[in-house]
Amino acid sequence: MNNKIPKRSEVPAQDKWDLSSIYESNGQWEEELKKNPSLTAKVESYKGKLAENSATLLCALKALEAASLQLETVYHYASLQHEADEDDTEATDRDGRAMMAYTEFQSKIAFFDPELLAIPEETLRAWICAPEFADYKIYVEKLLHYNKYTLSEKEERLLSLQMQPAQTPYNAFSVMENVDLNKQFGTISVNGEEKPLTQTTFSTLLKNQDRSVREKTYKQYYGKFEDFQNVIAALYAGSINQDVFSMRARGYDSSLHQALYGNKVPLSVYHNLIDCVHKNLGTLHDYYSLRKKILGLDELRHWDVYVPLVKSVEMRHTYDESVEICRNALAPLGKEYTDRLCGGLKNGWVDRYENVGKRSGAFSSGSYIGDPYILLNYDENDIRDVFTMAHEGGHSMHSWYSVHNNPFMSYDYTIFEAEVASTFNEELVFEYLLKNARTEDEKKYLLAMRADDILATLHRQTMFAEFELKAHEAVEGGTPLTAELLRKMYRELLELYFGPEMHFEPNSDMEGLRIPHFYSAFYVYKYATGISAALALAKRVTTGGEKEREDYFKFLKSGGSRYPIESLRVAGVDMESTEPVQAACDTFRDIVEQLKKLFA
Repeated sequence: MNNKIPKRSEVPAQDKWDLSSIYESNGQWEEELKKNPSLTAKVESYKGKLAENSATLLCALKALEAASLQLETVYHYASLQHEADEDDTEATDRDGRAMMAYTEFQSKIAFFDPELLAIPEETLRAWICAPEFADYKIYVEKLLHYNKYTLSEKEERLLSLQMQPAQTPYNAFSVMENVDLNKQFGTISVNGEEKPLTQTTFSTLLKNQDRSVREKTYKQYYGKFEDFQNVIAALYAGSINQDVFSMRARGYDSSLHQALYGNKVPLSVYHNLIDCVHKNLGTLHDYYSLRKKILGLDELRHWDVYVPLVKSVEMRHTYDESVEICRNALAPLGKEYTDRLCGGLKNGWVDRYENVGKRSGAFSSGSYIGDPYILLNYDENDIRDVFTMAHEGGHSMHSWYSVHNNPFMSYDYTIFEAEVASTFNEELVFEYLLKNARTEDEKKYLLAMRADDILATLHRQTMFAEFELKAHEAVEGGTPLTAELLRKMYRELLELYFGPEMHFEPNSDMEGLRIPHFYSAFYVYKYATGISAALALAKRVTTGGEKEREDYFKFLKSGGSRYPIESLRVAGVDMESTEPVQAACDTFRDIVEQLKKLFA
């Protein structure tokens, strides 16, 4: 953690992603953006003609594919630049213009789906069985799944026109969090040296062994969020109101029903996850009691839950060393997999370190054209960033296999599936590091860290999912959301999940208003289902043979060719049952028991 966060212009080229696999320059991007109106007009030219015959429909689908591919590429390039530096006004302008082009495109082609679905289903299914429709068959079949909730052309056009305004709550929150608030958090004194408190350094400072540093970091950070609680609550309420508006306009039973319907995920999967985790909260409470005992605390505070339980172990890895750890840990997936991933990690896929205006956290973002890019805020002093690298690398390799094994119209996999590939990689890295631990303290450190990681992905994301559900149900039931109500809901869940050992601050519930993922409704539960599936598949692949590995690659190559429950079943796990979630809870329990013995 440096004393000064560099500006984007001060970051060496080798530490930034190389976007030339998409466009060579901003000038080329400008030229591509100009092509969008003519490509859109080509699609529009088929308005009123889709039902004429199969040949006309095929030409229309090809025009839609060309326009959609071009626009995806334009938007992806602009979005990546914007995420890397939200202070860059030119990048912000390109991102805005790309979003406007996307919104305009959606409004112009609003006729397409309703008109296509107006074709008698028997006729349509007969047409798409012809060989020339091979690249479009899955796309059309998935549209037919939405038939019940697809509105008229005029109504679809109106809904598409509000897509850009609907992004306002998230966009405003993102700028407030990553730019405005980041400038106001101030500094924290660490060993007599002032360190900047930012969205990225917040988590690092909470791992400091000096409890006073953790306390000051926590209070200073949440105090600043509390200063803006009403604005942030209004932004989140606005996002939920958009979800409820869309749900009611289309006729879904609930916002949750709308979010899960497209992927054919039964509502029972969501509710079973919450119920199963509730039944296993006793183990989570045991772990917090163990943490309190190991740290030697009279009372456990919320700022004490991230500090490593083993003080003496320093596991520092440069960026390149972390790449090699990933290479060795992921060896069970084969040399082709590891060579491609590690080659990308070292040569242009990754934007490595923090800079002013850069989005906090990490993500992988792929498109059909270009490399599957990764944004990191890598810190070589934090072993978790090795896991983050492997996690995002899992996403990127999933994207790579999907692109290279599917046509554009059906290459994109769901978020439900995405969290499996990423968490699978994390599990293999953990097993590798644990196996190669040099001392008992390193083993303790890794087990404690893995407990925290499973906790964060399984229990915490389930808590977040439960909060989202309660907030949406309140609005759907006619109760307006205020800062006071949202904080009350969240505090009740904090107390339920953390148990009797935890002592919270008056503003601890502000945590519920700072989670960016909440602006993508019902997203976070997929982390919890993802780790459940990933743990099961990692065990299956590492203890199995060639068949088990090939089953996993079938999953990676599926892209959007199957619905997620089906693609995971092909890989070897059934997410409609509660077994994977219970097995993940059992894995967490086993780690806690190992820690109890090691620290006895």
